[in-house]
Amino acid sequence: MRPTIARVALPVPLDKQFDYLIPSHLFPIIGGRVSVPFGRQTLVGIVTEFAQESEFSIEQLKSVKEVLDSQPVWPDKLYSLLKWCSQFYQFPLGDTLANAMPSALRKGKPADFASCKEWQMTPSGSNQMMQGFGRAFKQAQVMNLLTSGAVSHSSLLEEDVSIATLKSLQEKGWIEVSEQKPQFKAWPKQIEADVEKPKLNQEQAIAIASVNSSKGFGCYLLEGVTGSGKTEVYLNLIKPVLEQGKQALVLVPEIGLTPQTINRFKKRFNVPVEVIHSGLNDTERLNAWLSARDKVAGIVIGTRSALLTPFADLGIIIVDEEHDSSYKQQDSLRYHARDVAVMRANQEQIPIVLGSATPALETLHNALTGKYHHLHLTERAGVAVPTRNRVLDVKGLYLESGLSAPLIADMRRHLTEGNQVLLFLNRRGFSPALMCHECGWIADCQRCDAYYTFHQYSNEIRCHHCGSQRPVIHQCQSCGSTQLVTVGVGTEQLEKQLAELFPEYKTIRIDRDSTRRKGSLESALTSIRRGEYQILIGTQMLAKGHHFPDVTLVALLDVDGSLYSSDFRASERLAQLFIQVAGRAGRASKPGEVILQTHHPEHSLLQDLLQRDYHHFALTALAERKLAMLPPYTYLTLFRAEANQSQMVEDFLRQVRHTLEAHPLFDQHCMVLGPTPAPLAKRAGKFRWQLLLQAEARSVMQKLLMSAKPAISMLPLASKVRWTLDIEPQDLS
Repeated sequence: MRPTIARVALPVPLDKQFDYLIPSHLFPIIGGRVSVPFGRQTLVGIVTEFAQESEFSIEQLKSVKEVLDSQPVWPDKLYSLLKWCSQFYQFPLGDTLANAMPSALRKGKPADFASCKEWQMTPSGSNQMMQGFGRAFKQAQVMNLLTSGAVSHSSLLEEDVSIATLKSLQEKGWIEVSEQKPQFKAWPKQIEADVEKPKLNQEQAIAIASVNSSKGFGCYLLEGVTGSGKTEVYLNLIKPVLEQGKQALVLVPEIGLTPQTINRFKKRFNVPVEVIHSGLNDTERLNAWLSARDKVAGIVIGTRSALLTPFADLGIIIVDEEHDSSYKQQDSLRYHARDVAVMRANQEQIPIVLGSATPALETLHNALTGKYHHLHLTERAGVAVPTRNRVLDVKGLYLESGLSAPLIADMRRHLTEGNQVLLFLNRRGFSPALMCHECGWIADCQRCDAYYTFHQYSNEIRCHHCGSQRPVIHQCQSCGSTQLVTVGVGTEQLEKQLAELFPEYKTIRIDRDSTRRKGSLESALTSIRRGEYQILIGTQMLAKGHHFPDVTLVALLDVDGSLYSSDFRASERLAQLFIQVAGRAGRASKPGEVILQTHHPEHSLLQDLLQRDYHHFALTALAERKLAMLPPYTYLTLFRAEANQSQMVEDFLRQVRHTLEAHPLFDQHCMVLGPTPAPLAKRAGKFRWQLLLQAEARSVMQKLLMSAKPAISMLPLASKVRWTLDIEPQDLS
């Protein structure tokens, strides 16, 4: 009997699905997209099931407008994983499925490769090449790029070619554009390229053999010191997978880590390598997604969202820098890519490798208890030697834009020897605050409980929380004085100071402000490796994964704030950051040195890291967490709520607390903390409060939330505040 009703999951913030009539001329499929009316708009949703009856009368139901797919959007295993994500992270199914689709598919475009524009030179253009282009340098640049054949539109834009230049050349008849469908070749028989490979040491060989000998699912923690050759292990693990005709997924935490990783994989293997990250446009993202689904790509390298890509035949998952906090989504579907990756590998019955020099305490706990296999790389690869680490006590010392005299002297010594120096300062802008010297007033954001950051290059003050910005003010808004001074040091100020201290050396700054343009980060990293810059200034973007063989000195300028944070994960993050930043020094044959400037050289965390190693710190931290009953020994859920009135938010979370504590599943193994104001109590004009639910068993937490959530949604204030759930949160702010 032909079904008459389709149940559709729509991208709306409601924990329900919607019934639609199926017209006789349409044939939707479960897991496929349909276009349906919803209120005054038309939405694209996913058919989850068919039915013959509905709780509403047939007259009330609207009809499906259009069927968009002839096959499901995701394979069965990935579709069931997405449904699991919706349940585990307590997020509406429709929104969860929408999050897993490329933007083009959410807009209803066909799930097929889009044609791309290609530019090529005309015979008239070839004649013009002989005559030259005079002072039209941009036009000459384009024509030179096209001398060897057709070039894609996106490639030209990446070369800083403007659309106006292309249009001008087209109007002159010198170039022409055509629409081309991508052409794909079968994978070659010789998977691995004929390149020189580094010789494996014994630990690398054991790690590779351990994973390759496994059958089916197995989760492996590859704990290797920085520079120990983890990427070489990944490459050796992927080779047999590709030779079996299967695909590999490699997750990296940041878009900044992808260029050098991609290049290394492309040089090593003869199969297509695709990249998926937030910097792609809609067409590029869809084509990469389809390449994985249709087995065009052998390897997909991507950030967090690449995990939800469908594969024709996935053979291995690798999560590089698995400890990194950017694997946790902080809005909408708040999933942790590392944890979902383990779940996906289990469903696909394939191995997964979690690599890090500083594994997350949760991952290390799973390895120590035997849930994961634990592999070690304790030696730096090649001729690299461990760095010499030391603390520099800056109490009583004069700091020039955050730099002490002993550090400046060390920098000069390393630079004179022809090496590079990396300075780490995790604070962009010129200065974190602008203060009146007369009365102490500080320029603060009117919409947040935060100060404006002064950006000298753009001559404005910005709030890094809500994004509001305004021109620099020159007069105190409290006493009228014009004596405004900057307080604290940001990367811009450090860059300016270094230009004065070391005018004979070139300095480069890498942060979110300096790398906004597409391709700017890759260009900067290439320049650093060529030795064009001797002093590198960076935030976390420069701290992880990069290989700079000439960097012999790394200095961390200001980490004292993390030593006394209210967040129980702050010490873990500082330890990871220290090890990761320190790992940028001495990666080749040159010995490296790491200096940490601090006002608290006696702090136990710093001493632990300097005198022992991260593993010893992690074991100590795990023992402390066990005593305090904190993750990974208990499980947390964070309720966040915000509204225009502080009292309303507090009252709502008090009602949530009463609802949870009155629930039959709530027992002596559960605890509620709060409600309390969020660490940033006001952001973007909204007052923010939070509530923390703690349980000793993950299963109890899940059952309690699934049962209590409908009751919480029915609370009188639930519709008047904006509230969210964060399962196993990584950031309590």
